[in-house]
Amino acid sequence: MGARARIRDAMPKQLLAGESLILPPLHRHWIVVARGLAPAVLAALIAVLLLDVLARDLLPGQFRLLGTLAVAVVLGLWTIVVLLRWAEDSLTITDQRVVLEEGVLVRTSRVIPLDRVQDVSTTQTVLGRILGYGTVAIDTAGATGSDRFVYVRRPELVRDQVFVLAGRLSRGG
Repeated sequence: MGARARIRDAMPKQLLAGESLILPPLHRHWIVVARGLAPAVLAALIAVLLLDVLARDLLPGQFRLLGTLAVAVVLGLWTIVVLLRWAEDSLTITDQRVVLEEGVLVRTSRVIPLDRVQDVSTTQTVLGRILGYGTVAIDTAGATGSDRFVYVRRPELVRDQVFVLAGRLSRGG
């Protein structure tokens, strides 16, 4: 598959007439998956430890096996949920707007017209700077205030793209 086909497939279905894609949909940073899975993996390890090591003399082998399989199934289902949520959240930048889409069952979409953007800022923790993620805040004209996008990959790139595009629109070109 060529680069054009990958970009075409990544394009949101709701592009406006005459609108061009600047940045294809960006998913949140992989740290979101890691943070979503860490407690579940820790709980699964503790449960397996309790079942297979500490309860070795208390429970027959079949019950320990069934318990371990149940823990594995629950962990697998939780992994699917976390990955689906990660895959369905995206940030897209076109030459006219910024679109943030979130959710699997209940879908939320926020659209920020670039001609309404007044300021764009980023915030990164030390870990965020090391791993390459952060928060992008876009201030817009009007009463809505600031929209914040957390765990954005390459937040400086997103900030700079929005800033440049909003500047071009405000200058009329």
